[in-house]
Amino acid sequence: MFSDLPRSGDLTAKARIRDTALQLFAERGPERVTVRDVAVAADVSPGLVMHHFGSKAGLREAVDEHVAASFDAIFDSLTDADLREALGGGDATSLAEAFVGRFPAGSPLPDYLRRLWLTNDPTGDRVFRRYLAVSERVLVAMEEAGVARPSKDRRVRAAFLLVNDLAMLLLARQLSDALGFDLQTPAGMAAWAGEAVDVYSQGAFRVEDRGEP
Repeated sequence: MFSDLPRSGDLTAKARIRDTALQLFAERGPERVTVRDVAVAADVSPGLVMHHFGSKAGLREAVDEHVAASFDAIFDSLTDADLREALGGGDATSLAEAFVGRFPAGSPLPDYLRRLWLTNDPTGDRVFRRYLAVSERVLVAMEEAGVARPSKDRRVRAAFLLVNDLAMLLLARQLSDALGFDLQTPAGMAAWAGEAVDVYSQGAFRVEDRGEP
């Protein structure tokens, strides 16, 4: 579905350069990657990079367009059945798991998305808005199924749930290191989602009945 990594020779030179730039941008950040770095990694000349993209800014724009289109395709692929499964304890136990499960193995997309969000990039903002829309769609389905209580402000609640969900993407490396297991594996996501579901359904704190004041 995606051509995120330059894995084979069936990509055009332009696509291979773009995908190589995506990989390097995700690893180092766009500001620390030069046109020559991309050319060497893609096994092409710097002149060919310039021929296809005009400048480093043009290459960055092509990468961002590709990333946005890739995430749009992921969101569009999340069917109502997927969302019911994500909230109902099927093979996917959270929206984040259903989302991450659509990345190709070894994809640089999660790391690049993390950089976009942390730098307030417009492409990251576009992806965030779509993610929030899907989260609100999940919340509506949960309310209709009697799984979630109606909220006073559904969009705010969806945003709250989304922020908790995104911690697994934004802090995956730090959380995995601290917890001692890789969060972005089926077992890791299941462990995270299990606690999240327990907190959402049972609460994290005890509320003592102190009687009337």
